[in-house]
Amino acid sequence: MINLTNCDIEPIHIPGQIQSHGFLLVIDQEYIIRFHSENINQHLDGLPEQLLGEHINSIKPIIGSNEPSDFMIQLIALGKSTGFEQTNPFSADIQGRPYYLIISHSADYFMLEFEPAVSDIELDVQKAIGRSISEMLADKSLQNLLNNSAEQIKQVINYDRVMVYRFAEDGHGEVISEAKEENLESWLGLHYPASDIPQQARELYKRNLTRLIAHVHAEPSRIVSTAEYGETPLDLTNSQLRAVSPVHIQYLKNMKVDSSFSISLIYKGHLWGLIACHNYTPRFIDYKSRESAKLIGQIVSSALEFRQDEENQHKTDAFKAAVDKLSKYMYKSASLEDGLLKNDTTILNVTAASGAVLIFEKNVMTLGATPGPEQIEVLVEWISKNVSDQIYYTDNFSGVNPEAIPYKDIASGVMICTLSAELREYIIWFKPEKLQKISWAGNPEKETKIDENGSVQISPRKSFEAWSQTVSGKSESWSNEEIKSVIRLKTEVIAAISQKASEIRILNEKLKQAYEELDTFSYTISHDLKNPLTTIMSFTQLMLRDDSLSERSRGYLARIESGTEKMKAMIKEVLDYTRVGRAFTDFDEIETGPMIHELVKDLKVCFESENLEIHIGDTPPIKGDPTMISQVFSNLLSNAIKYSLEAESPKISIQGIENDEEIVYSISDNGIGINIKQLPNIFELFKRMDNVQEIEGSGVGLAIVKRIVEKHQGKIWADSELDKGSTFYVAFKK
Repeated sequence: MINLTNCDIEPIHIPGQIQSHGFLLVIDQEYIIRFHSENINQHLDGLPEQLLGEHINSIKPIIGSNEPSDFMIQLIALGKSTGFEQTNPFSADIQGRPYYLIISHSADYFMLEFEPAVSDIELDVQKAIGRSISEMLADKSLQNLLNNSAEQIKQVINYDRVMVYRFAEDGHGEVISEAKEENLESWLGLHYPASDIPQQARELYKRNLTRLIAHVHAEPSRIVSTAEYGETPLDLTNSQLRAVSPVHIQYLKNMKVDSSFSISLIYKGHLWGLIACHNYTPRFIDYKSRESAKLIGQIVSSALEFRQDEENQHKTDAFKAAVDKLSKYMYKSASLEDGLLKNDTTILNVTAASGAVLIFEKNVMTLGATPGPEQIEVLVEWISKNVSDQIYYTDNFSGVNPEAIPYKDIASGVMICTLSAELREYIIWFKPEKLQKISWAGNPEKETKIDENGSVQISPRKSFEAWSQTVSGKSESWSNEEIKSVIRLKTEVIAAISQKASEIRILNEKLKQAYEELDTFSYTISHDLKNPLTTIMSFTQLMLRDDSLSERSRGYLARIESGTEKMKAMIKEVLDYTRVGRAFTDFDEIETGPMIHELVKDLKVCFESENLEIHIGDTPPIKGDPTMISQVFSNLLSNAIKYSLEAESPKISIQGIENDEEIVYSISDNGIGINIKQLPNIFELFKRMDNVQEIEGSGVGLAIVKRIVEKHQGKIWADSELDKGSTFYVAFKK
């Protein structure tokens, strides 16, 4: 099998050479020159024959005749304490020519890059930016923002073509906005395969927010070193002059491009796209102008994030309003089906689907455009055998299930919410096929060639004429907002089913057997726990009799004694709970404020995080079993703290909001978050998320919390975003 992945593994951060419009010196921690670019003699006159091994101050008379004797060392010392972004660029007059000195790290070395302090751009970029930014941000539409940005950046840097290039989920890119010279053919709407910008290149675009290739046809300059230091290639990740991959150079030559410049667009820490600029003659942009362009990119990224979040929030609000209405309808209607299907708001409003089916209590009820009855019957059979996720979705269902090909026109996109796998009860949404005619910039299948060693290599395509491909069997993708909306709806539906006596729907005999086993288990556990607890209590009381103990030690022992007493009380409550079975007859009113404050005090001692901030808002009272409710808050608060400890400043918030029907508590954190694909499974027993495997836990806590909440006829759900944090909501009936 031919493997065409040499682009993806090319070590572009260690090319061993730089672009020749500047020169490079690399020094170690003792300021000894260990590497330099071969072209240094083309930029400087009068250099000694041997630079390697010399102190950097030895060439100071050549590089900075008007500067203090150790100015480069002083710059490095300042950069080490405040960051080199504060010192870059340093303007230097080198033999009568203006240069910029840019300093950066490379492992244990310091890279000193020198490039001309003049530009091929006649316009003062820094002055032009202020005028351009207001033009870019003038429109609230996301697309118009991008159109304005392309136009304004073209005016500022005067490249022949400026494109906004957006990455899709599968990695390929599309030109979604363009500003160009009139004589050029438009590339707007053209798609480019993911291999055109391989993964390691994207990582560099995230690190270096601008990238200049001044002259595609210029020969790069090799980096030289002694054998001792040259064994390990010099990492040029942070370099401004880093040479370009030969594959990419050939790619640009095939496009007839002589110079390229890119500005990274970042959305929530990820590479959203690029502002890609092409010129058909060589063009150099000086460092300060590139930094100004980087500022444009950062402003556009911020505006992009704001506009995108605004659009997403609008969808979220609409879906949330639909779920809230359906929740009320379910409780008011005679049947679940009526509540979900027979009002002005239905399950269709929970997503952007065009059809939906509810399969409940052996009845099949449809809305909108759906497959036929027999096709739905076969679909349910397929689901029962192939779907284990609580929420399953795809935008290419016929590709997953060939039996769906006959109805792919109305059901290429499918989202399945499992209400009960055992009873084969589901809510299913359908999105129609969206035939796409994708115009690629040339055939996306790259040409291959055999090198002299017999290895297969990718060759950049030579033709960029539009090459069309029709994609069938796919629908609009399911958005994160739709997925979260369905998760929330499922919580509401399960709560409504529970209220309508769902507890007796499944095999009473199995439940009785389970309760008997639970009784046995509870008595065994309580007996095994009581003995060590008694021992802890006894030794604690003995130690408290020691008058030589400090007040601090006595405080610790008092907490141990108090905690042991609480645990003994909890064991007693659990035993009482198993005796009376699952049903509570009377709930006490619980003043949650003191309970939560006490829990927070204990958890702060337990986790010992100096930067931990816990905000406690309103804590309206609720009705329930105090021990069980304490367990709910303890578990949720403990998780919030535990999964936020890696944050620079862990922030936890808990508050309750009261409305006409219920009291909703929210526990928020700024921790590691949960992948949206795993969000539907977080309350399952022994389920742990992929990103918490290194953190202590059993996967039991949230399952217990969910059972306690449901026992109180309440609801629990969560909203989360990876690397941003999570919010858990618990709703109690008034």
